[in-house]
Amino acid sequence: MSVLLTGGAGYIGSHVILSLLEQGRDVVVLDNLVTGFREAVDPKAQLIVGDIADTQLLSRLFNEHKIQSVMHFAGSTVVPESVRDPLKYYTNNTGKSSILIQECLRHGIGEFVFSSTAAVYGSGDGEPVSEDTQLSPESPYAQSKLMTERVLADVAAANSNFNYIALRYFNVAGADPKGRTGQSSANATHLIKVASQAALGARSELEVYGTDYPTPDGTGVRDYIHVTDLADAHLLALQYLENHQTSQTLNCGYGRGYSVSEVIKAVEKECKLTLPVRMAPRREGDPASVVADSSRLQKLLAWSPKYDDLGFIVRTAYDWEARCLEQKAS
Repeated sequence: MSVLLTGGAGYIGSHVILSLLEQGRDVVVLDNLVTGFREAVDPKAQLIVGDIADTQLLSRLFNEHKIQSVMHFAGSTVVPESVRDPLKYYTNNTGKSSILIQECLRHGIGEFVFSSTAAVYGSGDGEPVSEDTQLSPESPYAQSKLMTERVLADVAAANSNFNYIALRYFNVAGADPKGRTGQSSANATHLIKVASQAALGARSELEVYGTDYPTPDGTGVRDYIHVTDLADAHLLALQYLENHQTSQTLNCGYGRGYSVSEVIKAVEKECKLTLPVRMAPRREGDPASVVADSSRLQKLLAWSPKYDDLGFIVRTAYDWEARCLEQKAS
């Protein structure tokens, strides 16, 4: 029996592939490669290029590969873009996800792990938010993810053999400690990636979007989680579904927030240089502060982070960017 990863050629999916393979699982990846990278998929996994809304392709994959469970990463993820082009996000993140879920039901697949987001909480007050915190999505991206969560909840309530875990990611950062994969998107907006590129001279400057937030230093505060710790959470989520067959929604973060200014200082410390920083206006849809209460994840899945250290996160991200630059130069 195999695990299907949609969007597995992307940043988080490529790390989850490594973790699944290390467990000895058979992995099938479905990705349209619009934002993903063929080379990000470990060759031990099978990559099929296609769209998650292609019902004929899904039916063939489910039957030929004996798919037992689905991990759903595919979707659009840039908050400012979602404000400019909301229909793209409701189509890719909600509409196509609903088609995928429908096909899972048709083929008797009852284990579904969903890549959701802490953006469903909106702006926090600096205190950790739990899964029971009132939801207040502030962008079409966040709304589209929350709508998919609600689709999953309704489908699970109506079908006793279908269960899901929605993992609400906080800010994912870093790269595989062994250097096998990392954040490869050329136009990524992730702060630590962009700061690492600036430190290496691949960007002329680093823009800080907003210095007037209601936070201690005026810049946005985020809970940064290392991508490998997040990958481990996915494996534990899958095992939980296999053993308990009950649906859950779980926060994935460390419970500690760092401001944009603090992250910049951490990058400068690790790289021993001063970054070229330019202050810019706020971006639409960006919350002021979001920090995780991940106690439910730790309790239910026995998840314990290995890389809860901002310096380590920065080092792995920087090392990956340096490796990518070397490969381009050669």
